[in-house]
Amino acid sequence: MDLNIVLSKVESRISNEEEIESVLREYNRENSQTFNFDPKEEEKRKKLCEELIRILGKDVQASCQTMCLETLRILSRDKKVLGPVATKQGMLVLAQLAALQGTGESVPEILEVGLVVEALKCLCNVIFNSVAAQQLSAEINLASGLCARLRMYTGQGLSHEVALFSLRLLFLLSALLTDVRSCLRQELKAVDLLIEILEHILSIKWVGKYEVATDLEAPPLPLEDNERAMEALKTLFNLTLSDFNDEDGAHQLRLITAIMRHVLMIKTQTEDKTEELHSHAINLLSNIPVLFLDVMISVQSQGGIEEYSGKNMDVIQVLLDFMVKRIDKGSNFKEGLTPVFSLMTESSRHHRDIRKYIKAQVLPPLKDVKNRPEVGTTIRNKLVRLMTHVDTGVKQSAAEFLFVLCKESVDNLLKYTGYGNAAGLLAARGLLAGGRGGGQYSEDEDSDTEEYKSVKPFINPITGHVEEPMPNPIEEMTEEQKEYEALKLVNMFDQLSRQQIIQPMGVKQDGTIAPLAEAISQCNMESCSSDSD
Repeated sequence: MDLNIVLSKVESRISNEEEIESVLREYNRENSQTFNFDPKEEEKRKKLCEELIRILGKDVQASCQTMCLETLRILSRDKKVLGPVATKQGMLVLAQLAALQGTGESVPEILEVGLVVEALKCLCNVIFNSVAAQQLSAEINLASGLCARLRMYTGQGLSHEVALFSLRLLFLLSALLTDVRSCLRQELKAVDLLIEILEHILSIKWVGKYEVATDLEAPPLPLEDNERAMEALKTLFNLTLSDFNDEDGAHQLRLITAIMRHVLMIKTQTEDKTEELHSHAINLLSNIPVLFLDVMISVQSQGGIEEYSGKNMDVIQVLLDFMVKRIDKGSNFKEGLTPVFSLMTESSRHHRDIRKYIKAQVLPPLKDVKNRPEVGTTIRNKLVRLMTHVDTGVKQSAAEFLFVLCKESVDNLLKYTGYGNAAGLLAARGLLAGGRGGGQYSEDEDSDTEEYKSVKPFINPITGHVEEPMPNPIEEMTEEQKEYEALKLVNMFDQLSRQQIIQPMGVKQDGTIAPLAEAISQCNMESCSSDSD
């Protein structure tokens, strides 16, 4: 529909509500899936936004208001036309229609659910796309109204869409406004509120102070419950970005960890939605200080494994399975893998039983070393391949994870990966000359299998496997030919170095790399110093 026709009806002071509603309904139907707008009509769309706010501020029928909000939601996908909406008057109108203009713990009663949902959707779009609207939402105290609304969730109950978009709007405010995030945590007690909401959505039953009863035979979590739970998890992620320094904060973090364990152990209606829910839980757990992560394995009522001090490792296996699934997808490694790598790395670094369990699954005792460490389908093979990934963050995360599993011992790491795959990590950590990282680990030694011991002398330390015997290319050369080829190679390196195509490097005494001349100079100085002694 021509935008001029829509504007003429909306601007006209003689058009009745039915005419406005009819023309907007047609416009909405044609543009429901429009996300890229004609730049030439930008001013017209801006004018339409202004007229819609004017109509919404009047006393008109709910059906007309809903249609205006639907049009405004479509228009708000274009951040360039939000000037008339991102005003104090405009934001107050939307907040009133969303039934969020309350005081204290009360909010207006919801009479028209469809109207409130459309107003919430508009607020989500406008706040996401307009910095001015973000600042105004803080000024009109929108977060307080949302928290008061959500406190009705566990009491009087809310429709799915009202709860969903209220949570989504709360997530946006907590993500975009640091001051609001602080207010949510401290004054509005939003962390406790979100914990209560999750308890309600997931039907949490506590069987211990920090232990949730998990029925593995329970039916899958309904899709609507899953949607609301994910919005709550995203908001909690934002609210846990900063430290919790008091006793109440520690209690909250342990409760969150226990709930996240439960979330990781349940399934939803589809495999993709289950993975998405687990991803949000892992993101949130990556914010939790490692001190509190023991809650994940301290599940007394469900038993444990004697080998791991009686701890329950079911959720750790879920994390491993999640990691492998993300690796096998072969795409979006940075966003998909970094959080789970971080969580498992820090858990393994600080909790011996978790490290022992993960290492048993990822780096079992070596038996077959005929193939390169990066060749194969085991978890170890997949992780070693990631150590040379093109994305620096991914390869560093994978290498650090394996390094911690090896108790930050260079010799142990090289045994499982080969020097070539580990060189990047060792160079970054200043460990090219060997040694250990700075972590504190138990003294128990890893035992090698008899199969590994028998072939250890024949393993190429660079590639990490036993290579087939190769013919010696200089075996039949005379000494003069060997000298000629060596000088030729030196000259080639010298030429590349002078042209600054390559820069020869050397390992210094502290294990870091430096230009070759500098490394040699340091060695010579230290040699002279020891001779004089």
